[in-house]
Amino acid sequence: MVKAAPSERRTLGSPPSSGISATDPNPYGWAPLIVLFIVGLVDRVEHNLLSGVLPLIQAEWGFSDTAAGSIPTAAALAAALVALPAGYIADRRSRTRIIAVVVFCWALATLGSGLATGFAMFYAMRVFLAAAENIDNPAAGSLLADFYPPATRAQAYGWTRITTYLGGAGTLLGGVLGQAFGWRTAFLIMVIPGLLTAWLCWRLREPVRGHLDQVIARATPATTTPDATPPTHPAGKPPFTRQIRDVLSIPTLLMVSIGLMILTLGLGGVHYWMPSLMVRDYGLTTGTAGSISGVISIIGVITGTLVGARLGRKLHGVRKGGRLLVGGTGITLGSLALGGALLTGSVVPLVILLLTSSTLSAMAIPNCTACIADVVGAGTRGLGFAVLQFLITIGAAFGPLLVGIASDSSGSLTTAMYFLIVPMVLGGLLTLAARGSYERDAEAVLAAARRDS
Repeated sequence: MVKAAPSERRTLGSPPSSGISATDPNPYGWAPLIVLFIVGLVDRVEHNLLSGVLPLIQAEWGFSDTAAGSIPTAAALAAALVALPAGYIADRRSRTRIIAVVVFCWALATLGSGLATGFAMFYAMRVFLAAAENIDNPAAGSLLADFYPPATRAQAYGWTRITTYLGGAGTLLGGVLGQAFGWRTAFLIMVIPGLLTAWLCWRLREPVRGHLDQVIARATPATTTPDATPPTHPAGKPPFTRQIRDVLSIPTLLMVSIGLMILTLGLGGVHYWMPSLMVRDYGLTTGTAGSISGVISIIGVITGTLVGARLGRKLHGVRKGGRLLVGGTGITLGSLALGGALLTGSVVPLVILLLTSSTLSAMAIPNCTACIADVVGAGTRGLGFAVLQFLITIGAAFGPLLVGIASDSSGSLTTAMYFLIVPMVLGGLLTLAARGSYERDAEAVLAAARRDS
């Protein structure tokens, strides 16, 4: 089939007029990826504004550090509560419309933060914003799988996941604007990109759910006979509890999601406390420690994500569970490098090993996310990504807390961090073990697509 001309594919999510080819790596063009990248970036910038202006807000309202620290914890718990219902809705409603409405709600919450007349109202706006942010994740994850075939999924998911770490610019933006014009200005200015992004999402065309899977399935001969195929529900979508059971019965999804949850738990806990470790054990100033830790995280994660996506694309279809081989190996070796970093006695080897660890671990981000899209059928992908987001949110919420508790108990921050290294290695091994079920689960999705086409 002849590919569409590039000019035809510049529209927001429109397929080529000549039809979709199974050999086309981006049949809908790159516009959908750009839009979803902007969504993720605006999301993270809005989220990170708070850390940049927090000293100014505390100076105005005088609330304690405990109250300030409870904001991200409450926000994470609210986000976890809405994750699974958000996936259920994403499998039943227009995903582009869901994202557009959610981004519009972000803008409203950001506006409410800037106009808040007291701490209680501000607190409520931040929790509402975090909950809204988690609603779009399942829809975005499902959309990417319908826009991009398995050959380029790791690249697509890698770029969108990078935004989590680019959002650190929100801290910088908040601090600069807050210092120059007052903390409220930082929030009010971010309302504008939020509204523009919502408009872009509204214009993004909704792809036919599962159509790309069917095109790929018709062009791909069955190589194995799956032990089971995704259940069919002639009467329509199954009820919530039944759909949850169906999704959780996919071994690859469960193992990869748990592996990424453990990775997030460990990295979140260690990197949250790393500046404190540098100050206490290495004699660095607070500013220097924070800068070094932040730069390591940004460079390592971006590099690892891009390299991992490239390696995953090369190994996909060549080695059994090729993307999981890259992701699981990255998590395992990255965890061991992190353990080695904690044994160093000087700053230079510490920085080198931390950067190595961050880069290796980040190789799992695009590959493991793309694998989830491969093993969950189009009709339930929203809920599949909701399970992943729920577990990652839980990991991110409790990692710093566990290190803090262990540090108080042991009297050593380094010892406390080591409590998370062993689980991280096990998470990597669990991800590697998922290779045993990946091909079967992915073939089950293609088999269902062939049956439905």
